Amino acid sequence: MDIEKKLSAKECADLIKSKQITAVELTKKFLDRSKKLNESINSLITICEDEAIERAIYIDKNLDKFKDKKLVGVPISIKDAINTKDILTTAGSKILKNFLPPKSAFVINKLLDEGAIITSKSNCDEFAMGSSNETSQYGPCKNPWDISKVPGGSSGGSAASVASSQNLLSIGSDTGGSIRQPAALCGVVGLKPTYGTVSRNGLIAFGSSLDQIGPFSKNVEDCEILYNSIKGHDKEDLTSIKNYSEVKNIEIKNLKIGVCEELVGDGISEEVNTHFSNTIEELKKLGAKIEYVSVPYIKESLPVYYLTAPSEASSNLNRYDGIKYGLSENRYDNSWEVIKNTRSNFGEEVKRRILLGTFALSSGYYDEYYGKAQKVRGMIVNSFKKIFEDYNILISPTSPITAFGLGAMIDDPLTMYQNDICTMPANIAGIPAISIPCGLSNGLPVGFQIMGPHFSDNNIISIAKELENHLELNILESLNL
Repeated sequence: MDIEKKLSAKECADLIKSKQITAVELTKKFLDRSKKLNESINSLITICEDEAIERAIYIDKNLDKFKDKKLVGVPISIKDAINTKDILTTAGSKILKNFLPPKSAFVINKLLDEGAIITSKSNCDEFAMGSSNETSQYGPCKNPWDISKVPGGSSGGSAASVASSQNLLSIGSDTGGSIRQPAALCGVVGLKPTYGTVSRNGLIAFGSSLDQIGPFSKNVEDCEILYNSIKGHDKEDLTSIKNYSEVKNIEIKNLKIGVCEELVGDGISEEVNTHFSNTIEELKKLGAKIEYVSVPYIKESLPVYYLTAPSEASSNLNRYDGIKYGLSENRYDNSWEVIKNTRSNFGEEVKRRILLGTFALSSGYYDEYYGKAQKVRGMIVNSFKKIFEDYNILISPTSPITAFGLGAMIDDPLTMYQNDICTMPANIAGIPAISIPCGLSNGLPVGFQIMGPHFSDNNIISIAKELENHLELNILESLNL
């Protein structure tokens, strides 16, 4: 049996706990698969073979210490924008091509405590800025379903590594859809948690008020395990929430579901709409009450995002000056030479967003652009709060289209930005959202998105699990790699 392809993370952890397989044996299987497939898919920037084997040996020798842990010996990839101590972390940029973090992100320590094994750092758009994984300075990642197509971004490498069974799980980050969109395009499960429930400490920041770390997995059960393993208060992250009440789980038969009118119909491809509509019918069979509902100001999410995120990026990326942080390989005669020879290494998309953000924050324009965007953001947040007074969850397609061709939109950024129209609202509002596969169209996956009110993360996971079990799609079984 091909363990890498057939078994879940939970099943593999159980095998290791029962000593039916060692952590070393399992790790080597996934490392071998990564070395075989990565050349064609390019989902991984760094394969941590020595570190992974050393970790696996430690787990096997100290298995009793991990008997109550849920991720014992489970191979996992980490988006290359999340710091891993003494393991190369580039954020997909040449600016950080030699960066070895002195400490790991909070979530990495949580994963290690649960017994996980980090096998690789996954490819991503440069500084997480992109929707196709084509802005990575280490080459584009490719979609395992069709290597002529994009995997989505910015966490495309994470989604592709799970879909192609190079890892059982992965950790990504989501600023405007960067977990859910690639999850949809690659046919895996991806969750953006409620803002503040998972620490951002150790994530190389893009848009600090929007960024959220979250899980990728092959199925919802593994997603649930991974989410509950990484969540928790972090005193070093000022946005980390210490005390909150989780929304009570509700079965599908008792749900009142709102379909976001603004996120269906125009702009959504025919094949995506078909699968989305079919999934709605399955929810009805399970007893859910479904109504179409308008969410005021939700269409303003796109302009709000593209004023907020670049503005925060222009501030966050100021640190990469080649002096204290970033590329600094030579000595230069003056500060201008330093700037010219370091910041020129940013890719075109990163430069575009930095310039846009700097303009929006500049004197005379702050109130007109960034300030106004924050006022509209508050209106969007209130719209969601109001909707969730009447509906338990909201649903929509995850992506308006299936995976598109490599190079098809890279020179048309405005069209590219439109591909995140279904996912951006959750980041603007700070609410949790999960994407699960709901079918294949012409051999390419289609994603189904479930959004819930703040702190309903485990509730939407539970709903997604129930729906997944009902659909019985198992689309990854048809991916021949």
